[in-house]
Amino acid sequence: MEKYKIKRPKESEMIFGTRAVLEAIEAGKVFDKILLRRDMSSAIGKELLEKIPHGTWIQKVPVERLNKYTDKNHQGVIAFISPIEFCSLETIVMNAFEAGKTPLLLLLDGITDVRNFGAIARTCVCTGVDALIISTRGSVAINGDAIKASAGALLSLPICKTEKIANAIEYLKASGFQVLASTEHAQKTYTQADMTLPTTIVMGSEGFGIYHENLEACTDAIKIPILGSIESLNVSVAAGVMLYEVVRQRKLQ
Repeated sequence: MEKYKIKRPKESEMIFGTRAVLEAIEAGKVFDKILLRRDMSSAIGKELLEKIPHGTWIQKVPVERLNKYTDKNHQGVIAFISPIEFCSLETIVMNAFEAGKTPLLLLLDGITDVRNFGAIARTCVCTGVDALIISTRGSVAINGDAIKASAGALLSLPICKTEKIANAIEYLKASGFQVLASTEHAQKTYTQADMTLPTTIVMGSEGFGIYHENLEACTDAIKIPILGSIESLNVSVAAGVMLYEVVRQRKLQ
C-alpha cells in the first residue's frame, strides 16, 4: 500500500504555488486548509505563513504528499478553497438569542467521512439547527463532494469552525447552553434530557467517539438504547434521532 494514497480533488478546488496562494489570500478567498512543505524555508514561504488568515488549518507535510495532489509545480504549497463562508460562533449565538429563539446547535468531534457529514448537514437543515460546529483540524474537508453528499444543504446551513472544541463547549455553557454528549457510555437516555432548553448536541466519530477532554467539558451525556448485537448506530443516523427528539419535545411545548 502506498504511504500517501490520496483522492485528487478537482483543480478548481485548489490553488498551488506560493505567489498564487498569496494573491488568493489578498483577494479574500476562504480556505478549508493549506498544506505546506515541511522544510519550506524561503522568504516568500515565511511571508505566506504570516498572511494566512487566523483559524485556517495549516498542515506541514512531506513533499511526497504534496506531489500526490498535483503533477504541476506547487512550490511547496497547496491551498484548498472552501465553497462556503464560515460563520462566527459568537455571532450565531448572539443572533439566535436576539431573535428570541431557543438555539439548537450540533457539534461534530472528529467526523471525517464525507457521506456521514453530508447526511448530518442535510438533517440539520430539516430540523432547524441554527449552526453546525466543526474543528479546524481533523474534520472532513468541505468541498464539492461534501456539498453533493449533503444534497446542497451545506450551502444554506451556517458552519462554524473552532480551533479547540473544548473551548467552544466552555463558551456555549457560559452563554446559557446545555451541552449534551451523545455516547453509549451515558446513563441517561436521550428522551430523558430536556431539549426545550438552549441545546448543543455533541456527536463523536464512529471510531473514537467524543475525545475525553471534550466529553468531560459537556454538561451531561445521553445515549440511544441499543437492543441488538451491534454496539452503536451510524453517526448520521444517531444525529438524526437526537435532532428529531428536539423537534418532538419543542413541538409538544
